Amino acid sequence: MLLMGALAMGAGVLFLIGSNRILPGVSVAGVPLGGQTADQAAGTLATTWSMVTIRDGDRVWSLPPDVLGLRLDADASARAALAYGRGQGSALVGILGRPVVAPVIHVDPAKLIEALSELAGTVDLPARNATLRMEGGELLPVAAVPGRLLDVNMTLARLADPGTELADGALDLAMSEVAPTVTDATPLLEKTRVLLASPLTVNAYNPVTNQTIVWQAPPEVWGGWLTTENAPDGVHLALESAGLAAFLQAQAATLPDGQSIKVAEAIAAVQRTVSAGSVNAQIRVYNPPTQYTVRYGDTLGAIAWRVGIQMFLIQRANPSKNLESLVPGEVITIPSKDDLLPLPVIPNKRIVVSIARQRMWVYEGGNVRWEWAASTGIPDSPTQPGVFQVTSHDGTAYAGNWNLYMPYFMSIYEAVPGFSNGIHGFPSRGGTQVLWENALGRRVTYGCILISTTNARTLYAWAEDGVVVEVQP
Repeated sequence: MLLMGALAMGAGVLFLIGSNRILPGVSVAGVPLGGQTADQAAGTLATTWSMVTIRDGDRVWSLPPDVLGLRLDADASARAALAYGRGQGSALVGILGRPVVAPVIHVDPAKLIEALSELAGTVDLPARNATLRMEGGELLPVAAVPGRLLDVNMTLARLADPGTELADGALDLAMSEVAPTVTDATPLLEKTRVLLASPLTVNAYNPVTNQTIVWQAPPEVWGGWLTTENAPDGVHLALESAGLAAFLQAQAATLPDGQSIKVAEAIAAVQRTVSAGSVNAQIRVYNPPTQYTVRYGDTLGAIAWRVGIQMFLIQRANPSKNLESLVPGEVITIPSKDDLLPLPVIPNKRIVVSIARQRMWVYEGGNVRWEWAASTGIPDSPTQPGVFQVTSHDGTAYAGNWNLYMPYFMSIYEAVPGFSNGIHGFPSRGGTQVLWENALGRRVTYGCILISTTNARTLYAWAEDGVVVEVQP
């Protein structure tokens, strides 16, 4: 009986080998093809191999072969499957086992490189530094996690023999491990505990009015927003934006006179402060445009002086009105004074000039650092009152209208479009004749603010672009 069984099995094997069908256990690219003719198998492969499985361990993605620059030769792959057990491979394995035959695949290298480079953005896992999390009101350390990055060149090397790599129908990515920058969050934990002993203080500063409103979130509130973020130099403290935004918006709703904040800008300022290890942040308050009711006897120049906004800016804000013929009771728009402060404000520094007293006070940290005699514009070419900024450092500037060279010139506002008034030292004419050395304390300039050349040199070095300059009537 055993002999008869063996003979029968042998006959079956010979029958299968002699047929024109693929042996039962054979598959190509993960597709079972047993029992099919070569033509049938080619059709099956062409239909089935519409997506390529891409793997990194347990993580799996799928992409169309043409996106990867891969083209399966279904006919050649089917013939290779049919040849298994008939001159190559074991017939018994082809019948009783699960042999995998390499598919015949053609590769477009340029397209493959492009696809893998784009795929990196999806499959890469950046390293996660050791960090912290708030749980039940308590700070807890979170262990670091190594990252995994796609190695495009190594993956390309695997596809030098695409049939072998894709024999099971899947492309296994070559990944490299990346160590985290920070493996111990203990120092940050101690630093955070110190910060959480204090409220988060937000100083809402209005540079036009020179007033600060203080908002505070107690530790039990702002601690709930606390999180961390990874950066190239390590892990930093951060605040969850939604909670911080809700707090800032609620506080901003209490600002007087239509004042407001820019929430995204304020969030960024507070985030920078906390990241730097402080709980004392400064944000900027903005002022709205206002409406002015024309009085009897008003002129555009008188209004500009009274509200502290240049005439051409008022005209620009009222394009449909003839401001040369004002009517009492007429309402005109006055632009926001923030339009005169285009640069980020330098905190804790301010220059104040009094036209009436012909003096300048230079403040740092709320205290007077210097007080100097100054001269402003003559009545025919007056200095504009208002709140401005140092907008540029121009060295020795030249005023062609008066043939004046003005040393240590800092622009502060446009008197007319394209022409700026500023602060400078004693000017010279013709390179030799120095003017107004004995005139400080009197109105002698053509609109600029004059201080001694010695003081101008000092101020030029001290006042960065962005320092506020308040010119009082």
